[in-house]
Amino acid sequence: MDLSIVIPMFNEAENAEPTLNRVEEVLASFSGTYEIIVVNDGSLDSTLEVLNRLAERDKKLKIVSYVKNVGRGMALRKGFKKSNGEIVVSIDADLSYSPRYILDLVETLRTEPEVDLVLASPYMPGGGVKNVPFLRLWVSKSGNRILRLVMPNRIYTSTGIFRAYRKKVLDSLELESDGKEIHLEILSKALALGYCVKEIPAILTSRKKDESKFKFRKTALSHLVFSAFEKPMMMFGFLGFVTVGIGFLIGVYIVYLRFSGELTAGRPLITFALLLILGGIQILSFGFIAIQIVSLRREILRIQKENLELKKDIGKLNNR
Repeated sequence: MDLSIVIPMFNEAENAEPTLNRVEEVLASFSGTYEIIVVNDGSLDSTLEVLNRLAERDKKLKIVSYVKNVGRGMALRKGFKKSNGEIVVSIDADLSYSPRYILDLVETLRTEPEVDLVLASPYMPGGGVKNVPFLRLWVSKSGNRILRLVMPNRIYTSTGIFRAYRKKVLDSLELESDGKEIHLEILSKALALGYCVKEIPAILTSRKKDESKFKFRKTALSHLVFSAFEKPMMMFGFLGFVTVGIGFLIGVYIVYLRFSGELTAGRPLITFALLLILGGIQILSFGFIAIQIVSLRREILRIQKENLELKKDIGKLNNR
């Protein structure tokens, strides 16, 4: 199999057929074999019934379904496991990106063997956004700007689902996320293992049908948590230097009071300044410890990759 398309769906009864029709239209010009894997993430509407009806007349369409809604991460993980293509493309069900970008992503991997993972990027030069609600766009852009500071190779769009992977990349990662943070998890682990990531410009548009499933609080929190986890010294360093700085300034003020004769013995400001300085040093030490933990995590990921490759080789030997 040359290509697998993975599409997670939750309550997409209205979008399912138009989306799959558009994908099939685009893939009509694809030179190679392909499969479309749709994961029904515990939909409460008639999504599964629509998908089963479509699968009856299209042998390239595979349905993965489970009863309880868990999240996009779980749906993608299920779809990745079922995929057989040498290249795996994940897309959204609401046509926020044109399916024609599937061919662009695949072509990039085919013509650039050094690239392992390709992202459709609306925020890079050449990309764009159309008719996306202001709040959603602001949170997404702001979050991706912050994430760009913590990513090793300054990625413009880290949170999008529209991506293409070489299957070997997905097979080497032990993914755990159940929600949308899976996009950040994949990037973080792939970069830690030395895989090459490339972005291509794309246009992001607003959802065509139904309401957006965008959650402001959850999205913003995941961006902040990931940033702190990926580059802990940005958070600990900032807080530590600010705390030490405030303590130092208070200390200068105390010295001024001492020489001006206005300082009274036992003034709590002295204790407060000392606590700030010591606390700031302690926070900075947490940052250095966190850096060591991040380095250890990278080593663990490399060991996990080697174990997964070993299991795969043993499986091949057992099947002979």
